[in-house]
Amino acid sequence: MGQNRIDRKRNLNLGPTFSRREFCRLTGTAGALTATGGLGWAAEALAGVGNALTLRPAQKLSSVEARYYEKLEDNEIVCKICPHECKVGDLERGLCGTRENRGGAYHTLVYGLPCAVHVDPIEKKPLFHFLPGQDAFSLATAGCNVNCKFCQNWDISQFRPEQTRNFDLPPQGVVAAAQAAAAPIIAYTYSEPIIFYEYMFDTARLGRKRGLRSVMITGGYINPEPLVELCGTLDAIKVDLKSFSEDFYRDVVHGELKPV
Repeated sequence: MGQNRIDRKRNLNLGPTFSRREFCRLTGTAGALTATGGLGWAAEALAGVGNALTLRPAQKLSSVEARYYEKLEDNEIVCKICPHECKVGDLERGLCGTRENRGGAYHTLVYGLPCAVHVDPIEKKPLFHFLPGQDAFSLATAGCNVNCKFCQNWDISQFRPEQTRNFDLPPQGVVAAAQAAAAPIIAYTYSEPIIFYEYMFDTARLGRKRGLRSVMITGGYINPEPLVELCGTLDAIKVDLKSFSEDFYRDVVHGELKPV
């Protein structure tokens, strides 16, 4: 939230000032949920869920071991989830800010800790020929593996998990909440699901056992091996192609077009 403007000559409080991004967030309609304290989105008001779900604030970050990384000498690792393939030293994080090297073992800090939760129509994803007219129980954690200058959800995608209001919602909780909301679909969306790969994978696998479908809304910046395994658990993937230009990806997205 912006700081208040003060007219010193007349000793008047002229109200808060806002950056351009803050103004757009506060007045626009792009966000699915409401802002809370300037950090992330509130998730108490779940459309269609009513009193069936109580979201508990998370007390700490997760420490689940990440998948798809290689160990190097001197406790360093190389992350293999996405084409950045970050080389991460001990007690450091990769570019996405959601994975941390702890003594040569890589950990995801956002497993089971969504900061955005909502029930949306599937057409909002948008998927128009996948269970049309049905609701999708939608969620996201903080973080992203690119940095689009035009991101509409920047206040979760470009924030670190310590900066968002996170909720304790493990895979079994997501499945139960989706069922309580009569939503036959779980959607991993809003930020970049690739950076919470493990959370998404386990949730989708459990959801399938309970008769729920899973869809991922992604920028598609992922390595082939984790993508192939993920395709075995998901039912649909929608890729946001940012541009057909390699220069645009480099200058505006801070990624690469070719891997996508």
